Amino acid sequence: MNKTIRRASVFSLLLVLALLVRATWVQFYDGKALADNDKNRRKTIAQYAYPLGDIIVGGEAVTGSAKTGGGSDLTYKRTYKDGSLYAAVTGFTSQVYGSTQLEALYQDVLDGSDHRLKNPVDTVTGKHAAPGDVVTTIDPAVQMAASRALGDKKGAAVALDPDTGRILGMVSSPSYDPSAITGSGPSDARAWKKLSADKDVPTLNRALKQALPPGSTFKLVVAAAALEDGLYGSVDDRTDSPNPYLLPGTHTYLKNESASAPCEDASIRTALQYSCNNVFGKMAVELGQDKVRAMAEKFGFDDKKRDVPVRAAESVYPSGMDKAQTALSAIGQFDVTATPLQMAMVSATLANGGEQAAPHMVSEVTNADGDAVTSYPDSDSERVVSESTAAQLRSAMETVVAKGTGTNARIGGATVGGKTGTAQHGENNSQTPYAWFTSYATDDSSGKKVAVAVVVEQSDAARSEVSGNGLAAPIAKAMMAAALKK
Repeated sequence: MNKTIRRASVFSLLLVLALLVRATWVQFYDGKALADNDKNRRKTIAQYAYPLGDIIVGGEAVTGSAKTGGGSDLTYKRTYKDGSLYAAVTGFTSQVYGSTQLEALYQDVLDGSDHRLKNPVDTVTGKHAAPGDVVTTIDPAVQMAASRALGDKKGAAVALDPDTGRILGMVSSPSYDPSAITGSGPSDARAWKKLSADKDVPTLNRALKQALPPGSTFKLVVAAAALEDGLYGSVDDRTDSPNPYLLPGTHTYLKNESASAPCEDASIRTALQYSCNNVFGKMAVELGQDKVRAMAEKFGFDDKKRDVPVRAAESVYPSGMDKAQTALSAIGQFDVTATPLQMAMVSATLANGGEQAAPHMVSEVTNADGDAVTSYPDSDSERVVSESTAAQLRSAMETVVAKGTGTNARIGGATVGGKTGTAQHGENNSQTPYAWFTSYATDDSSGKKVAVAVVVEQSDAARSEVSGNGLAAPIAKAMMAAALKK
């Protein structure tokens, strides 16, 4: 064979082999990536070709599907029952704007593309499987109570079962109706534009996704660190706490909201009852930031991967502080931040004898027949503080509600413990403070328990009237009472 022809043949063969390799690569690797790409119209058409599965609350679907009509190639769109009530739980799924929260996390189950929903025949024939459902732990009564109590106030609230970690209620205000943005028509576009332009960001889940200064609710963490470390043997031990407390290395004094409160050398019980800044500021300096941080992290702070299963924002206890900053961190200021979920976890842990159950809001995923595809049993609890420390702090929190700064959380027939917080923010504390309340309640007859955290960012109340007891405690009370009724 002619040498030139032979070389050309070899070269041509190599080109053919390269084309075969590339075709194989596209078919088995790039093909899947292209099929899964959110910009692939075929994926969207397939997703909305059939009715979607549902998100279940209290045994009933709070989602649905409706035919779009009008010649659209997207046959169905998502609908919501009481959409604004459950938006913080469900999120949304839209033909145009994507999906969030449970709608996004369980998209494959809800649109029937999850391989676990297919039987052997469906797998061979490629037949579309009937979609599955997502069953939540949300209690409709608690959810409704939270929504009504929060009303038009800007903020969020979370309720937990301390024994199991089940999330019983989760609201964020202002909310929105996901039904308004599920389709691809002009009205959906207008609704999306309005939501996107809203400075209050209704689509933000403030209960999980927004960490704010927790104010004096963080004093529970500092108190736990002091008791666990042995700095004080009891919540009734007298502390060495000058009033006001001079921040180390500064000429600035850490004062208390009430000048007449008995905060000088106050015990932990009294300091929680009157929310004495001087006591906890000095306590944190004596412990040192590392010990306070270690306790905060036991409660769940500084966890960047808190999934419930929606990923929660990180609650932060800062590092690299000087002593003055450490003192300020003790009262939930400086760079300390927490989500309502995190502060609910603090109260839930104390209510559960010092053990923390991982919070979660999905109990199982089922197929179309109602059989469990995946179950999410209540996880084993982890010890955070000793039973003795938890019992002492519960006793002190009950004093706060009985005759301290948290009296608006009292519930007849239940033992209630709580801690208020008023967190300053803005340059030179120029903006309206955040009002916090974290608490638990135990039914005196049944022993049933619930833990709650509430933050009110903004309300119609005058700045002088903003307080955890005035704004947040009544919301917590409503949620706890609803949870204990059943």
